[in-house]
Amino acid sequence: MGGDDARLRAVVSLAQAMAAAHTPRGCWRAAALGACEALGGSFAALSVWERGRGRLRVLVNAGDRVEGEEEFPDEETYPVHQFPEITEFLHERWAGGGEPDAWVETADGPVEPEPADGGRTAGAAGAHGHRHGYCHQRVAALRRRGRGCCVVAPIVLHGRAWGELYVARPVGEPVFGRADADFATVLAAVVAAGISQTERLEEVRKLAFTDPLTGLANRRAVDMRLDEAVERHRADGSVVSLAVCDLNGLKWVNDTHGHAVGDRLLERFGSVLSRCGAMLPGALSARLGGDEFCLLAVGPGADEVVAVATELCERAAELEFGNGVACGIASTGDPIGPVVSARRLFRLADAAQYRAKAARSLRPVVAGRDGEVIRLADSPPKAAHDRRRLRGNRPSAEPPDR
Repeated sequence: MGGDDARLRAVVSLAQAMAAAHTPRGCWRAAALGACEALGGSFAALSVWERGRGRLRVLVNAGDRVEGEEEFPDEETYPVHQFPEITEFLHERWAGGGEPDAWVETADGPVEPEPADGGRTAGAAGAHGHRHGYCHQRVAALRRRGRGCCVVAPIVLHGRAWGELYVARPVGEPVFGRADADFATVLAAVVAAGISQTERLEEVRKLAFTDPLTGLANRRAVDMRLDEAVERHRADGSVVSLAVCDLNGLKWVNDTHGHAVGDRLLERFGSVLSRCGAMLPGALSARLGGDEFCLLAVGPGADEVVAVATELCERAAELEFGNGVACGIASTGDPIGPVVSARRLFRLADAAQYRAKAARSLRPVVAGRDGEVIRLADSPPKAAHDRRRLRGNRPSAEPPDR
């Protein structure tokens, strides 16, 4: 009874630890460490089956790692054809409506079925023995890493194989038995529930920072990234550049061809912006709202950003139903004075964009290279404004888009 209570507490502890994790990595680590402790192992790993690439990719290694095992490996993968139980044995059992049972491997090789007395003999593998689960590669890996045995539990998510939970013990420790394999199956189900919850939370977070129409970052994401970028600029002088674009003629398109066509124009420009933004390493492409977009770059020089923005304007002019974009740029790499806040950089880029729109410029207008931009950005607004925009500085009748 005491053993059952301990395992129940371990299950609750595992679920709580995964629920408390705030990131996918935190969730993976909590899963591996919790399962390792619950099964009395010394090492645990969590891997995902990447079907498209035909491989198992290790997400986390926890516990007593050996040389070459990183906690969060960038590229520790294993071809699934070397682990046929993942693609064959498990698939056959799930397809037949059975439960995805865990199994045991030992460094000594194939495991004999557990005796009827339930004793903890070497290599006891569970109800189905080991005729399906035996894998030479796992045995070789155990020997190579100085481990005596492991229990492998498949993780099933949304009715499909997601990956596996792997817990090992060192040479000299008792070999996992039938009860351990059964318990590992329970732990894998708890891990699957935790991963599912984390994935849902990640999707919510993603939606919170993503524009639903274009798939680009949204205004909230830009505000956060821009604040971080300006702090970095103040700390180490990194060049921060912001290009603000206003898609010309969107209202005319909506009024003349309908909002479906207008949405398609927004989506197509979003794709062009993303493609051009990719030329600047680490740049963030975003839709601020309505017909306004921006490109935020940290690191590349001002001239590089201007060159990319120029190509963006050229490509935008070729879009069907569109009438190009008005693009303004503000970069700490240009003579724009001290930039002590994200607000100032945004006002400069917006003022440059306004200049481009008023002049119907086919090329970007750059703050510090156009004498009117800084004066316009620094002039007191005539009316209250929000979103850091310069609406209060603009004349009541703006030039038409077309």
